[in-house]
Amino acid sequence: MAALTWSDALALQQPRMDTTHQEFVALLGTLEAALDGPVAPIDSAMEDLLAHTEAHFAQEERWMQALGFASGNCHAFQHAHVLQVLREVASLWRNEGDLAVVRQLAGELVKWFPVHARTMDAALAQTMAERGFDPDTGRLAQPVAPGTAPVTGCGSAGCG
Repeated sequence: MAALTWSDALALQQPRMDTTHQEFVALLGTLEAALDGPVAPIDSAMEDLLAHTEAHFAQEERWMQALGFASGNCHAFQHAHVLQVLREVASLWRNEGDLAVVRQLAGELVKWFPVHARTMDAALAQTMAERGFDPDTGRLAQPVAPGTAPVTGCGSAGCG
């Protein structure tokens, strides 16, 4: 299985987002490494990856909400889909010990994450920078004007 490692190519120059992404990549690596070992590390790795991803996506979605994104934007939709798959695979692992589906999940996340980061997350980071959004305080230097239509895409024409 091809491993995903953190590199400057994944960095978005948004420190909070980059730190969260580094953690995601590390947890995915932990899951990949656990797949060739005993069951207990797989259990722990799946739980840790799922818990982190839930918090990771919730954080980004709070930022999107503060920036005026529609609740059903495509970025949040993709988060929901990935979480659904993670939860289903975690359940299959817990209930049936289906190692093959865990391997497949890890492989798919290795392919999915760089694309997601370079498109949707990059667009979010760019929107944050353009509007002067401070993710630590939630303050916007350039608040969304009243009556502005919510962002229904991912924040950029280039996020497709």
